[in-house]
Amino acid sequence: MKPGVRFHIRERLDTDMPAIGPGKIALLEAIASTGSITAAARLLGMSYRRAWLLVDETNRCLLHAAVTTNAGGKRGGGTSLTHEGTELVRRYRAVERQIGSAVTRQLGSLFRDMPRQRRSRA
Repeated sequence: MKPGVRFHIRERLDTDMPAIGPGKIALLEAIASTGSITAAARLLGMSYRRAWLLVDETNRCLLHAAVTTNAGGKRGGGTSLTHEGTELVRRYRAVERQIGSAVTRQLGSLFRDMPRQRRSRA
């Protein structure tokens, strides 16, 4: 097994504030790809109840819901991300990439086998 570095940052301005992290973002991405909370939960190996609670918490902490559901019927129900949900995933992944680059840039030279970024000539 090749050694590597994992870097965790936990930003909590208020301890009562719900967190948005990799688990909720993965769930939103799974919902977007499957069109279903049930299928997304199955894909991620979690119970429907757990997935639903995470979606509910995410929806309640945002100004506008991230996930919308449609009741069943002839064609069955469905779940999809709202514009805000899609934007949350996009921005979260962008921040994640920026943090990854910063970690490599700032800490890379201290660890073995961690990729080093080229230094720009400024």
